[in-house]
Amino acid sequence: MFTRIAAALALSAAAAGVYAQDYPTRPITITVPNPPGGMNQIHAQPLSAVLEKLTGQPAPIVNRPGGTGAVGTAYVANQKPDGYNILVTVPNIYLVIEKDKLYGIKSPFTLDQIALIALLSADPLIMFVHPSMPVKNVKQLIALAKSRPNEIIFSSSGPYGITHTPTAMFMDATKTRMRHLPTTGGGPAITAVLGGHAQLSGGGPAAIYPHVQSGKLRALASYGVKAHPALPDVPTFKSQGVDIEAYLWVGLFTTAGMPEPVFNKLRQLIGKVAAEPSFRGALEKVRVVPEYRDTPEFRKFFDADYKRTAAVIKAIGKL
Repeated sequence: MFTRIAAALALSAAAAGVYAQDYPTRPITITVPNPPGGMNQIHAQPLSAVLEKLTGQPAPIVNRPGGTGAVGTAYVANQKPDGYNILVTVPNIYLVIEKDKLYGIKSPFTLDQIALIALLSADPLIMFVHPSMPVKNVKQLIALAKSRPNEIIFSSSGPYGITHTPTAMFMDATKTRMRHLPTTGGGPAITAVLGGHAQLSGGGPAAIYPHVQSGKLRALASYGVKAHPALPDVPTFKSQGVDIEAYLWVGLFTTAGMPEPVFNKLRQLIGKVAAEPSFRGALEKVRVVPEYRDTPEFRKFFDADYKRTAAVIKAIGKL
């Protein structure tokens, strides 16, 4: 019996190896769990173009918006683990899970259903204020917020979202309180500050760069461990005495349970894509810094970021 089992396993492994050698033999679908536009699309477009060039197979992009990314993520999570479905997404992949956990809701997917492939970029979020705000640095902001608790209004992309959790992290670290104005996305959150409906928010360097350059917004601090090339004069929170980090990262994922030879072939393909000048150039053109990390390094980054974010969502509590 054991001999038959061993033989079957050997045949299965051999078949997977042969399958991996031929992979891919048909289109690789790239799922973006948001409407067209935004960071996921910025990465998906050049990813698709280079994948098609390297494999000779189509790599169509399909937008599956809904549920703050949950609909598209659940779609990939429930596909056959054969290497023909890739998810391009941001930290929403676990923000959804932690929010559902807080409210006792069953999420439409679990992280066990998702396999990490690679990190493509990890730009730090930038805290910015309306230029009418009488603050030029983090120390002055903390002093103002403490003198006027709950008077400063900060906008975000939505409750527990990418720009809500970092501001909550800041308030927790500095023992300050500000009033939350949730919006429907990162763009509307920036618009709220530009229009004077909020005084403070956070966003990716690419999104806020033109407004900072024009003087319509004032950048106070970067949530990264070092300054961003697009905004080199903006100091980090850490350098200003506040030990916090938050990133607008973009990563690639696929359905869990894939045969290892196939998964390794997919990893190699993505590594080649990330090294292509046309891929890097497409990101750099919109002031996104390419930061490729293969699966093991991405796992370390992902786990550390998830731990920080989960703690913040727990601290926020039910709204």
